[in-house]
Amino acid sequence: MSDTDAEDRRVETNLFITVSGPPGSGLTTVCERLAAALDCGHVSGGEIFREIAAERDQSLTELVAEASGSEEIDRVIDRRLDTIAETWGTANKAFVLESRLAGYLAGGRADLRVWLDAPEEVRVERTRDREEMAAEMRVREVIEERRYESYYGVDLSDQSIYDISVNTARWSPAGVVGILLAAVEAYDPAADEGAFPTPALEP
Repeated sequence: MSDTDAEDRRVETNLFITVSGPPGSGLTTVCERLAAALDCGHVSGGEIFREIAAERDQSLTELVAEASGSEEIDRVIDRRLDTIAETWGTANKAFVLESRLAGYLAGGRADLRVWLDAPEEVRVERTRDREEMAAEMRVREVIEERRYESYYGVDLSDQSIYDISVNTARWSPAGVVGILLAAVEAYDPAADEGAFPTPALEP
């Protein structure tokens, strides 16, 4: 299947899908294309972050600085994502929720939990146009991991809760979406013997 064919592909489903991964792993690109192929809604943690910055009349840089010194911003974002997960988890309609913690926040409400990743050097190169250098990216990841460990006892390096893990450096964005669409099309609730349990979080 060519990238052009993958771009035109459409799949009907009612699955609630979460997509998570570290910075530079291609989450937003993949999620936007996946939502288009499923003809469904898509919300990202980054989108929520920008909404909060606008509500507070702050720049993204100012809000990042504030979030680095307090857990309040993280909690606000997580509560909004949790509300979205609760809404769409019972809607019986397709939806894509994207954030580093989406798989955990959605818990058992998610029908399919996806983890996207790529080697560090690839992720660094992808984020250069966002002025994010290797050292800064590593610091960001470590800070996030420590925060979530502190807030919820969640180990973000533990990928056991995810149904699908894809190295996005091995395929084009359209190729990655094609893999996910194949999983969605092949999903049969009657053959589903159960997802890995996810700890309940209280944002």
